[in-house]
Amino acid sequence: MNIVVCLKQVPDTTEVRIDPKTGTLIRDGVPSIINPDDKNALEEALVLREKTDGKVTIISMGPPQAEKALREAIAMGADEAILISDRAFGGADTLATSHTLAGALKKLDYDIIFAGRQAIDGDTAQVGPEIAEHLGIPQVTYVEKVEANGELLKVQRAWEDGYEVIEVKTPVLLTAIKELNEPRYMHMANIFDAYKKEIKIWSAADIDVDRSLLGLSGSPTKVKKSMTKEAKGQGELVCLPAKEAAAHAVQKLKEKHFI
Repeated sequence: MNIVVCLKQVPDTTEVRIDPKTGTLIRDGVPSIINPDDKNALEEALVLREKTDGKVTIISMGPPQAEKALREAIAMGADEAILISDRAFGGADTLATSHTLAGALKKLDYDIIFAGRQAIDGDTAQVGPEIAEHLGIPQVTYVEKVEANGELLKVQRAWEDGYEVIEVKTPVLLTAIKELNEPRYMHMANIFDAYKKEIKIWSAADIDVDRSLLGLSGSPTKVKKSMTKEAKGQGELVCLPAKEAAAHAVQKLKEKHFI
């Protein structure tokens, strides 16, 4: 079984800062990590490969420094990695990103495509489903369990108040959530091998996609403003007997028109 995992290197959002003048992210000095949901996607791909043989390939669209995330994925057990990197991809929104990744995937042999549910630097959950639409294959989102039986997969999809079980044939795209598994750590021996392996670099010229669909020109989404959450002010400490404290709280809620 050949499995491809779409992986993204993202800024560690606990460290993100916004330039107050430009409203853009300050990336200098900000540590980068593999997007958490993508790690769950990778882990499940590795588990399925161990049960069915085959190969796990990682693809990622990003700047040259995203190579570090790909090498981490190889150290976790992936077989090979491809970095899709070109200035032509700059400014891409989710639609342009999905066109780029779909163009790369068309050149690969796959039974399953895994992606994380969403990236922590955008939280749109759009790229995975958009890729499936471009490729014309079925998709199952919010996956929390997968069982493979040849070309047939039994997939458990999470709902807010339960789950549904779906049977789907490959090829298929699945988006993973954290409940799917617990990602493994990098293996010590694999860490050394990861830096010996070649990371393939594909540019816009290597994928068969209309240039007008890539980067800023292919991005209908425009970000008006970015901002960080404002710090909460100090709360009011009230030391009263229980009944009086409750009455005080009710009065405050009424003043704020919450009740």
